[in-house]
Amino acid sequence: YYQWLIDTNQEEKAAEVKEQEGNYIAAVNMFMKSGLPAKAAHVAITHPEISSQSDIMDRIASALLNDGLFEKAGELYEKTRQNQRALEAYRKGRAYRRAVELTRISFPSEVTKLEEEWGDYLVSQKQLDAAINHYIEAGCAIKAIEAAIHSRQWNKVVQIVDLQDQSIAKKYFKQIATHFANKKDYKMAEDYYVRGEYYREAIDMYSHANLWKQSHELARKYMKGKEASNFYISQAEELKTQGKFKEAEKLYITIHEEDLAISMYKEQHQYDDMVRLVEMYHPDLLHETHIHLAKELIGSNQFRQAEHHFLEANDWKSAVNMYRSKDMWEDAYRVAKQYGSQNAYKQVAYLWAKSMGGDSAVKLLSKFGLLEAAIDFATESSAFSFAFDLAKTAMTSKLPDIYLKRAMHLEDEGKFAEAETEFIKANKAKEAVLMYVHNQDWDSAQRVAEQHDPDSVSDVLIGQARVAFERKEFQRAETFLLRAQRPELAIKYYKEAGMWNDALRVAKEYIPSKLQALQDEYDRDVLSNSDRGITAIVNQAKEWEMSGEYSRAIDCYLKIKADQDVDTKSLEKCWQRAVEIAIKFVQDRTIDVASIVCRRLAEIESYLQAADIYTNVDMFKEAIEMYIKCSAWDKAKQVAADMAPKYKPYVDKMYSEYLKKQGKAIEMLNVDVIAGLDMLAQRGEWEKCIENAQQQGAEVLSKYVARFAASLIKEGNTERAMELFVKYGAPANKANFNIYRRICSDLFSRNNLLDAASYHTWADLRNMLHTLITNMLKVAKEDNPVVKEFQVLLLIAHYYSMRAACLSQKSLATIVAKVSISLLRHSDIIPADKAFYEAGMHAKAVGWSSLAFVFLNRYLDLTEAIEEGSADALDASEFEGTDIPVEVPLPEQQHLPESKREEIKEWVLSVSLDQRVEQELTTDSRGVYEATLLDPNTEELYLPCVITGYPVLQNKIDFKKPGKAANKDDWNKFVTSAKLPYNTECQNVRQFLNEWCGAPQISSYSFD
Repeated sequence: YYQWLIDTNQEEKAAEVKEQEGNYIAAVNMFMKSGLPAKAAHVAITHPEISSQSDIMDRIASALLNDGLFEKAGELYEKTRQNQRALEAYRKGRAYRRAVELTRISFPSEVTKLEEEWGDYLVSQKQLDAAINHYIEAGCAIKAIEAAIHSRQWNKVVQIVDLQDQSIAKKYFKQIATHFANKKDYKMAEDYYVRGEYYREAIDMYSHANLWKQSHELARKYMKGKEASNFYISQAEELKTQGKFKEAEKLYITIHEEDLAISMYKEQHQYDDMVRLVEMYHPDLLHETHIHLAKELIGSNQFRQAEHHFLEANDWKSAVNMYRSKDMWEDAYRVAKQYGSQNAYKQVAYLWAKSMGGDSAVKLLSKFGLLEAAIDFATESSAFSFAFDLAKTAMTSKLPDIYLKRAMHLEDEGKFAEAETEFIKANKAKEAVLMYVHNQDWDSAQRVAEQHDPDSVSDVLIGQARVAFERKEFQRAETFLLRAQRPELAIKYYKEAGMWNDALRVAKEYIPSKLQALQDEYDRDVLSNSDRGITAIVNQAKEWEMSGEYSRAIDCYLKIKADQDVDTKSLEKCWQRAVEIAIKFVQDRTIDVASIVCRRLAEIESYLQAADIYTNVDMFKEAIEMYIKCSAWDKAKQVAADMAPKYKPYVDKMYSEYLKKQGKAIEMLNVDVIAGLDMLAQRGEWEKCIENAQQQGAEVLSKYVARFAASLIKEGNTERAMELFVKYGAPANKANFNIYRRICSDLFSRNNLLDAASYHTWADLRNMLHTLITNMLKVAKEDNPVVKEFQVLLLIAHYYSMRAACLSQKSLATIVAKVSISLLRHSDIIPADKAFYEAGMHAKAVGWSSLAFVFLNRYLDLTEAIEEGSADALDASEFEGTDIPVEVPLPEQQHLPESKREEIKEWVLSVSLDQRVEQELTTDSRGVYEATLLDPNTEELYLPCVITGYPVLQNKIDFKKPGKAANKDDWNKFVTSAKLPYNTECQNVRQFLNEWCGAPQISSYSFD
C-alpha cells in the first residue's frame, strides 16, 4: 500500500502511514518530499526523538522559512532551543505575540524594543487602537499619544499626557483642550488651555460660548493690566455694531463697565434698559436719571414719556408744570389729582380758572366743585381782586371773610387806616380796636371802640394799663384797671412786680375774699426766696412767740425745710425750737412735732440730735434707732438699760451685726465669743483666734485648731497643721478624722523626708497619732475599725521616725534597710513607687543585692504603669505568699525625676546580667519571704518587731503592753546605740517606745 502510494505520488498519505507505523523520520522525510514542511514540523515537535536531531530540524526550518511559514519555523527553533533564530523567524512572520513571550524569557532587555516594533507594525496596518498599549509597554509615550490622537481615543490621550513631564505634555495640551471645547466640556478644556499657557484660546472659547463671566475671570487672571478690559470692550463694541445689545451688555457687566452699557442704551434711545441698569448699579443716580430723561423728552415733545419719567422720579410737580407751560391744563389737572397731595389738584384747577377769568373761571370751578376752595385759596394767596370777582359772581356769602383777610393783610403792611375800613366792612370792629391797641394808638382804639364796639372799651383800658406797668407807672396803671373793673389784674401785675404790699392792699380793698389765699401765696414766695425768706420766717415765728401764738410759731418754724438753701445748724436750731415750744406750751402737739422734727433731722443725718429729742419725749425705741444709726452704742445701751430694758436684746443683736460688718473681731469677743472667733478665722488672724479660743475650753479650742489646720493644709503647709495638733492635742472628734488622714497622706507622699534631718517631722506625726489613739480609746474599743485604721497609720509613722533616727548611725544601717522593707506591707497607704524605691535603695546600701534587684525592678514596673495610667500590665506573681499588697492605687505623679529613674534602670539592667545575684526574695528559717508576717504555709501571723517591722520569730523580747515585741538582736543593737550621749533622736525613740509599748520584759534592759 505504501509503495502504491509512492508510485501514485501520494507522498502525504504515505507520510501519514509512516507516522502511524511509528517511523517518524521516514514520515518527516516523506512530508518534506511532498512539500509539506508544516506537517513535518508538527511530527518533529510532537516526538522528542526527532526534535533532538538538529540536522533534520534545520532542514525542516529552512523549508518552513522558504515557504514563508515564519511563525511555524520560529516555533520549531524555539523547540530546539535556538531562541535567537526563533526570535528572528517570529519577527519576519510578524508573530509579535510569540516573539514577545519568547523575549520576556530569553531576551528581557529586547522586550521594549520589540513592543515598539509591534506598535509600528500595527500603525502601518492602520490598527492605531491596538498600537497604543504596545507603545506604552515600550515606553514610547510620544508614539502612544500620537496613536491615541489619530485613533481619537481622547481618554487615553489624557491619561498618557498627564503622566508625562511638562516638556513632553505641553505640546499636546492645545489639541486636548480643543477636543474638550468641541465637546462643550469647557472646564476640562480650560484646564488644558491654561496648563499649556494658551490663555487667549481659553478666553476665546468662553467668549464664543457666551460664558462671559468665566471668560472675564480668565482674562483678569492671565492678561496684564488693562489688556483684558480693552479686549472685552473691543468685543462689546463689535457686538454693539451688530445690534446685539443684550450680548454687549453682558460683556460690559462682566468687566464691570456698567457705565458703558448705560451709555450704549442711551445712544440707542432704549431708555427702559438704561433705567434698569442705573437702578441696578447706580441707585443713587436713579432719580437724577429720570429727571434728565424727562427733560430730554420734553425737548422732543414726547410729553407722555416725559411724564412717565417725572412720575418714576416721584416728581409729579415737574410733570404738572410741564403741562401748565404748554397750556395742557387737562393733563396738568389729571396728574395733580392722581399723584399730588389732597390740595394739589385744587391749586391746579385754581390756576387753570385764573388763566381763563370771568364766567368761564366760575363755570370751571363749579364743574369741579371747587368754587369755595378757590375763593379761599385766592384769599390766602392775597389775590383779593380774583377772590372778589368769584364771590360777587357766584358766592356773596364769602365777601365778609375776604374783607377780613384783606384787612389783616393791610394791617401786616402797616396800612392801619385802610385796614380799619376793611375790618368795619367785615363787621369785625373789635379786631380794629385790638389792632390799634397792639400799636398803642390809644386814641384811635378808643374812637373805634366807642363808635363800633363799646364792649371793647375795657380792652383798651387794660392795654393802656399793661403799658403803664411796663413803664413802672403803677398808680396810672392801677387807675386804668379799676376803670375797666379788673382789680384782679392789678393784683396780678403787682405780684409779678414783687409788690406784695400793694397786691395785698388792692385785694383787701376790692376782693377781700381772696385775701387769705394771697397771704398764703406770699408766705410760699418768701420761703422760696433763699436767705431773705428764712430770715423773714424766723422773725415771723419770733413775733408769734412774743404774741403768745405758740402753735402758729411752731408751724412757722416747721415751714423751714431741708430742700431750701439753709445750713444744717440753722435747720437744727429752728426745728429744735419748735419742739421746745411744743413741750412747754402746746403739749398735745409734742409727739407729732417731735416726730416731724426727728424725721427731718434723720433726713439730714443729724441722728444724735434726733435721738436726744426722742429720749426727751419718751420715744425710746425711736431714740435707740437713731443712736444706732450714728453708732452711739454707749448711749443706745444706756437708754436700753436705764429706760427701756425690753430693747436691750435688740441693741445687743444690732451691735453684734455692726461689729461683724465693721470687722471688729476683738470687740465682738466681748459680745459674742463664737462670732468673734469666726471673724478672726475669716480674716486669717489665726494666732489671735487660737489664743482667745484657749480661754473658752477644750471643745472650742479643738474646733478652731481643726479649722486652722484645714486652712494650712489647703495652703500646702501640712507640717504646720500637724504642729498645731502636737501643741494643742489631737482630740478624737469625728470631724477631725479626715484632717488627720490628710496630714498622714501628705507626709507619706513627700520625697524630701528621707534623711536624718526629717526625724522631728516624723516624730511629731507619730506623737500626734499616739495622742489621737489614746483619746479614741477613751470612748471606743480597740477593735473599732477607725481605731485600727489610725493604729496602722501610727505604726507607719513610728517606722519612719525609727528609720530617720537610725540614718545618722552607720552601725544601724541594717535596721534602716529592714524598716524600709517592712514598710512595703503598707504600700497600699504609702505611694507604692516611693515605698519600693526606698526599700530597694536601702537594701542596696547594705549589700542585699537580691532584694534590691527585686524591689527596684518592681519600682520600674510601677513607674511605667504611672506613665501609662493603668496597672493592668503589672505582674505581681513574685510577691505571692507575702504580705506585700498586690493591688495598690497608682500614684498620680512620679516620685523621682526621669534622670534618677534612668540611673535605677541602668543598675537593674546590669544586675540582671550578673548571674551571681539571685533575682528573687530571700527567705528565712520558715522557708518563706523573710519580712512577711503571715506564714502562707501555716497561716500563722507573727508580731512585727517594733524596731524593724520584721516578724518576731524565736529570739524575741516582749513588752509590758500586749501585742508589742522585738527581735532581740535588733533590740540590743538599737538600745546600745541609743545609750550614746549624742544620739538624742534614738533616745527620743526609746522614750516613745516606753510609753507606747511599756517596759521590756527582761531584766538586763530598761528605758531608764
